[in-house]
Amino acid sequence: MALEYVMNPRLNERPAPQHRCGLVTANVSSLQTGLCYVAPSSERLYNCMYEPPDGSPQDNCKYEAHTVRITDARGLSAAPSIHREGFELWNAPSEVVDFRNDEEVRKIYSEECVELACAVTGGARAYVFDHAVRRREAGRPSLTFGRHGDGSKPAAAGRLHNDYTEESGRKRLALVLGNGDEAKAIRRYCLVNIWRSIAGPVKDTPLAISDARSIAASDLYVSEVRYPTRTGEIYLLGYSPRHRWFYYSEMDRHEALVFKQYDSQTSGVARYTPHGAFDLPSTPADAPLRESIEIRCLVVME
Repeated sequence: MALEYVMNPRLNERPAPQHRCGLVTANVSSLQTGLCYVAPSSERLYNCMYEPPDGSPQDNCKYEAHTVRITDARGLSAAPSIHREGFELWNAPSEVVDFRNDEEVRKIYSEECVELACAVTGGARAYVFDHAVRRREAGRPSLTFGRHGDGSKPAAAGRLHNDYTEESGRKRLALVLGNGDEAKAIRRYCLVNIWRSIAGPVKDTPLAISDARSIAASDLYVSEVRYPTRTGEIYLLGYSPRHRWFYYSEMDRHEALVFKQYDSQTSGVARYTPHGAFDLPSTPADAPLRESIEIRCLVVME
């Protein structure tokens, strides 16, 4: 069940988390590495998160690596906005001791995240409706699509994607609220992800995040995500040299990256922020495997 949090009007009387990021400066560091894009296709794309019992193909997606420049956003000078570039990094320590404990995540972290989501977006209230703890798999195999099978063993998602499409973003409102009449009364809402390292500084497969302004509608390919009992829908990202990419070096437990996955407002704001894990070119062979938690949250703006 989604957890609702109503924004506390006195929140601004307490020390607020401070975000740190901004626009590119002359001294900003960057790297060149491959990101995994979907190949152009005229077919309706799909990916089964389980092995089809009839022996049919598990997916019909083809992927291609493109070398791109990814900027370390810690060297940026002016803060991007979640409603403009599509993401913000906040210093937001958590009281959670063990992020692998689902009960602790539900009781403590969910409330922290909805408060953070409202503070970042300026929303009136918010609902947490999903979370996943991800771990890079031992042996350093190629990065995977994300959740496997029933979703119980999500790994680092290395194929560039956006968690919601125009259609699935619209449907999510009523699914979270569970009340069609209440959903119809809401004028604007957005869906955000909150991404955090849970095992110290990330030195293995950090998260690449796009500048939403560099993504064109023609770059986004609808793809079904099929589970045994339901089918969802996401966008996979096709390559364009216009894309701009960022990451935050060695993100740690006290930091939270909040980024937009859907906005019901159709113009003037960031609506989709494709993202995906990638391999650092200089990652030592003995670097600790990345572990992270991702929260999905619906924010009612007005």
